[in-house]
Amino acid sequence: MTDSLHTPTTPVRVPTRMLVEALIRTDHTVDAGELYATADLLGMTDQQVRLCINRLVAEGRFVQEGRGRKALLRATGATVQALGPDVEFVAHAFRQDAGLAPWDGIWHLVAFAVPEDTRTARDTLRTVLTRLGGAPVQGGLYVSANAWEPYVEDEARRLGIHGRLTLLTTDDLRQGDVRDPAALARSLWPQDEIADGYRQLASVAEPRLRRLQDEAAPSSLQQLTIAVELAAEFSRAMEPDPLLPPELLPRPWPGTEARRLVAQCWQLLDRLGQSGTAAEQHVRLFRLYDDAVRGTKSAEQRRDG
Repeated sequence: MTDSLHTPTTPVRVPTRMLVEALIRTDHTVDAGELYATADLLGMTDQQVRLCINRLVAEGRFVQEGRGRKALLRATGATVQALGPDVEFVAHAFRQDAGLAPWDGIWHLVAFAVPEDTRTARDTLRTVLTRLGGAPVQGGLYVSANAWEPYVEDEARRLGIHGRLTLLTTDDLRQGDVRDPAALARSLWPQDEIADGYRQLASVAEPRLRRLQDEAAPSSLQQLTIAVELAAEFSRAMEPDPLLPPELLPRPWPGTEARRLVAQCWQLLDRLGQSGTAAEQHVRLFRLYDDAVRGTKSAEQRRDG
């Protein structure tokens, strides 16, 4: 068995900026030597890395101490706050997969009428509603199958347009003659595209899971590279997912299997980390994912016990 990640695996596109952010350790620093070495395994050039570091420093997202591969990048406060997946949403996805978050049949709607002179706030709100899993029903009216009100209101207050919101819930939503919840979900959200993203994630996770299960464990740097690739593809698949309740999705849903495979990879990386060799114990982004899985496992055990 060769000690290389370049066995036949689905390639992962990891933007250089995402790589830097993914390698932030629990002390909010990035080791430049580790960054360049991981970038090399991912097919990035030193020039790409240098330019990315320069941009991030110029934007005030990092402070650089030292030069070259011996440098230390320290994340600024704003960067630390903004980084990583929202653990609540990741945990909710795993809870859905485990049957711990059944749908109550309630649709959550947000309507808004924001004047033209605050168009920037209005456009930002639309972006936020979509990111939170909402779908446009008509102009200025969005719907979600999840209780998203606290997140929507927080953002509206930040934008100074909270008074322009109308929030309502209903268990009787229909478009024309369509009122079946699953049929409504198919028409409101691009489920085929979301499913394709999860199939891509599964194609990335499967060969890396086999690599981690091999008796010849990958080196610490290779483990780190696997963690970054998984984090990048997981984020890419999760970002457009509105996390619809399983009751509204086709069965089997590709997201469930893809997340199961990724969780197995995380568990193996965690097991390797207990011997002090895996990057998982140092990388903040990966720790956030792992915390979400652990919380779901604990809830399942309480339910089954």
